[in-house]
Amino acid sequence: MIVDLPHYLLLSAVLFVLGFFGVLLRKNTLVIYMCLELMLIAATIALAAFSHFNDTLDGNVFVFFILTIAAAEVAVGLAIIVALFRQRGTVQVEALNHLQH
Repeated sequence: MIVDLPHYLLLSAVLFVLGFFGVLLRKNTLVIYMCLELMLIAATIALAAFSHFNDTLDGNVFVFFILTIAAAEVAVGLAIIVALFRQRGTVQVEALNHLQH
């Protein structure tokens, strides 16, 4: 079986939709954050596939920047989640909707 561009785009679309619905339906902040990362990876797969099948390096450069920014995003996002957990004692979205003292 030959894996062509539509296969990569289908995989990317499925991962993006799973991440999107995970963000909409989940109640745990950490799971929502993981679903956002899944959406970012889906976009990265699409860029890498377009780059490979068009024989250019443009998509690969974008992938490099996306992964660099994602690493920084993970550090900041997890720090925010840990700070919220220490302050509120939970990471459930319903309990965090009142962020005022």
